[in-house]
Amino acid sequence: MPEQAILHVDMDAFYASVEVLDDPSLQGKAVIVGGSPEGRGVVSAASYEARAFGVHSAMPTGQAYRLCPQGVFLHPRMERYVEISRRIQAIFTAFTPLVEPISVDEAFLDVTGCRRLFGSAVQIGHTIKRRIAAEIGLTASVGVAPNKFLAKLGSDLEKPDGFVVIEREGAVALLASLPVGRLWGVGRVTERELNRQGITTVADLLAAPRQALLDRYGDHAAHLLELAVGHDERPVVPDHEARSIGNEITFAEDIGDSDELQVILDQLAAKVARRLRQAERLARTVSIKARYPDFTTHTRATTLAESTDSSAEIRAAARRLFTRQLGRRGRKLRLLGVTVAKLCQPVITQPELFADPVSERERTLDRVLDDVHGKYGDLLQRGAGRRRHRR
Repeated sequence: MPEQAILHVDMDAFYASVEVLDDPSLQGKAVIVGGSPEGRGVVSAASYEARAFGVHSAMPTGQAYRLCPQGVFLHPRMERYVEISRRIQAIFTAFTPLVEPISVDEAFLDVTGCRRLFGSAVQIGHTIKRRIAAEIGLTASVGVAPNKFLAKLGSDLEKPDGFVVIEREGAVALLASLPVGRLWGVGRVTERELNRQGITTVADLLAAPRQALLDRYGDHAAHLLELAVGHDERPVVPDHEARSIGNEITFAEDIGDSDELQVILDQLAAKVARRLRQAERLARTVSIKARYPDFTTHTRATTLAESTDSSAEIRAAARRLFTRQLGRRGRKLRLLGVTVAKLCQPVITQPELFADPVSERERTLDRVLDDVHGKYGDLLQRGAGRRRHRR
């Protein structure tokens, strides 16, 4: 059986690069997409010129302005970014049907079965990169490897405009010298904890007593140790075959405030519902995931009476799970997530003569907010209590 050949294609500073593409006068300037510095928005993307001043995504725009007052601050144009993303996806699918979009600006491609037609994985990667530059006018960084983790690592190593091939034979040596934060699942908080134990590189992690890591971090440690030697068995799952849709966030600092956690939960549920509608799917089950500071992870799930793509119904189900079944007892969380599963296609039926006015109002509001999100990004959320968490 031939070894897998996986590509990870990641567009460089995508939103900012699209803005420069549409307005060449911005070339060479510090472009910051995320709205006005006077508002409460966050940076969605920053050009590499802006990054040189310390600006990065998820940073409050006010802080970005203090770091880079000469920057050009622009509101997101999600409709345009999605349009460009679809053109890029069309290039991907010209080579393989096995494309797993991660977001509008990155995707995994399994080209294992396409090499007889299009050449080696390296040749396919170079061809895709050239086509994106020639047909769209943007640069992409590409990683080529035998699995998803190594391909993703490769695309990150030499940004922007990078192209890195990681062979299985050299993966362990390459990984050993990298900071432990390069492993998937090691966020800033986890990295600090590991650093305090003297684990700063992947080699340090492998040298640490395995049982001590398992005792402290459980299954999470076992997963990291697999990645540390370049093992990752997850397949590339094409978008149309996705069995679930979810969003989760690992907090920079653990959060214990129930009101703040519920606001975050509502926002995650809204994102999941919006992605359901974009995929033209309904979901029958809703689950939440909560991880505590000691890495203990709990999930709770519920099955709905009917499949839905309603933000209100998914949010209500997530809230019930959080307040009634999670059993948090005031403990802080380091991660929170919402996932929907048992997906199906909507069945077209005749409109009801006496439709429930509340449900109709919710559906209308979903459509309106979807339109707003398509144009401006996450600038509006449904009212759901205090918004104290800055994403």
